[in-house]
Amino acid sequence: MKNIKKIFAILTLIMLVLSCENDGGDSKLNLKYGAIVNIQKQDDTDAFIDLLNVQNGGNFNLGITLDLALGKISSVDLVGFYTKKDGTITKATLVPNIVTLPTTINLSRQDIFDAFANINNAEDFESGDKLTISADITLKDGTVVKIINDDGSNNFSSNIATSNLYKLFQTYNVSCTSNLEGTYSVISSGTSTDSGPTSSENPISNFPYTVQISALGGGDYTISDAFGGIYILWYDIYGLDFEVEGSFSDVCGTISGKFPEPFGTDVIFSGTVNSNGTISIHWENGYGDFGDSVYTKQ
Repeated sequence: MKNIKKIFAILTLIMLVLSCENDGGDSKLNLKYGAIVNIQKQDDTDAFIDLLNVQNGGNFNLGITLDLALGKISSVDLVGFYTKKDGTITKATLVPNIVTLPTTINLSRQDIFDAFANINNAEDFESGDKLTISADITLKDGTVVKIINDDGSNNFSSNIATSNLYKLFQTYNVSCTSNLEGTYSVISSGTSTDSGPTSSENPISNFPYTVQISALGGGDYTISDAFGGIYILWYDIYGLDFEVEGSFSDVCGTISGKFPEPFGTDVIFSGTVNSNGTISIHWENGYGDFGDSVYTKQ
């Protein structure tokens, strides 16, 4: 199965370089095969950039392991994309001309200052910023393959992005220490725009449920049922009798997330971590269904 996945990955990475070798409508396609690197976070290094620690003069250690997953290369540039909370993206080369793989790389606060013209001191780090680390690959024939385009957009397909064999990039949120993992009692109220649910179910108020929040690291989490059971309550009539997992990030007490739901739209997740430890969540899907929930840790 892994070999089959690798074959599909190679096919997906084919770079179509059109060159007219003959005139008169007899053009030929030159197919240049790409390559894949595997970028992993090192264990026991920082999973995110701790904003409070940095602003208090502390350092960080972003540990990266870089390896070749598929293909043949000449060299790799480790590159970074620093995204400010307003969406502004700046690209910089972190480590140029890496020719020996695998290799490990550790980046400090000073390395980020040196690489990015707009990050010069601790005050330039802001809650909601993020650093994405990826690679520009130079193939044996000199072709440069950029995993992420210079404007920050992805230059790869979704099946490559979701592979469990390798990671094409790693993201470090600028955030605060977060510890939301656990089992929560949830009380939810919400309204569906669908005509299917009964009047006793829609709108619904103070609906009880239990969910599990699991940590991914760096303030990122998954939640066992993003709707606190309300989707099951409303849409079991359509066969939706299962929990719908969601994902979100906690950036210094501000909750945000975006993920797909079973009916084909994206769900926008927002909320806050309250001073008493509870979590207040508002969600809305592309149809206008919405809900508000309060999570209390058990």
